[in-house]
Amino acid sequence: MDVMANCDRCLEYINSQAQVLRRQAPGDANAARWRAVTISRQAGAGSHVVAEALIDRLRTSAPGGSRPWTIFDRNLVERVLEDHDLPARLARFMPEDRVSEMADTMDELFRVHPSSWTLVRKTADTILHLAELGNVVVIGRGANIITKKLDYVFHVRLVGSLAKRIEHIRDYRQLGLEAATEYVRDEDLGRGRYVKKYYAADIEDPLLYHLVINTDLVSYGEAGRMIADAVRSEEPGAAHVSVRSGSLASSTG
Repeated sequence: MDVMANCDRCLEYINSQAQVLRRQAPGDANAARWRAVTISRQAGAGSHVVAEALIDRLRTSAPGGSRPWTIFDRNLVERVLEDHDLPARLARFMPEDRVSEMADTMDELFRVHPSSWTLVRKTADTILHLAELGNVVVIGRGANIITKKLDYVFHVRLVGSLAKRIEHIRDYRQLGLEAATEYVRDEDLGRGRYVKKYYAADIEDPLLYHLVINTDLVSYGEAGRMIADAVRSEEPGAAHVSVRSGSLASSTG
């Protein structure tokens, strides 16, 4: 299997779909506003807690009658399966990690399930559709890369020290020290492999994001407020400059 050729085709398809969405974007004043947020994260950096704090603020300031801000994280796989009329059993074949080439090829050959490339492309379709609908926060799955051609999507990366992230996972998932340490390391490796294989990108590259927040130094609630302030900005271009400079001064480590 030619991995790079598959990756190139996947990115070409995503870019073409994004270009269609950009051409179809509404021409009114609201088109200039941020309409979606992607959150990439190191394991244990508090992504779901930050996202909850974010949408709590966004919902209180949303215009009447607008779509409610919604998080897509663990429920994203369910949405993908629903969008593409796929059986629920396929959920177990869609981890945010790299499937071995041999296992993937054999499973596809014997029709166990669609190839991982097919499932990734369907996931990208759903993420693009959600961004088009607006008022969504999408966590993980390379969503920032999938939507990078859409200038109304704001991209965030959450990071933190290994010790703090392990401590958070111990509390959040009620795990012992050894299990929490293994979880954090496995998740970090898996997410990095996923983005590298399917999108030929380095998940840690700060240039992929508008804002990088170190949750060792910024509380989860404050992180949600910082992102909300940027998303509520009138003009995405202006918010991009001011938030990045602010993050370098007070949020990165």
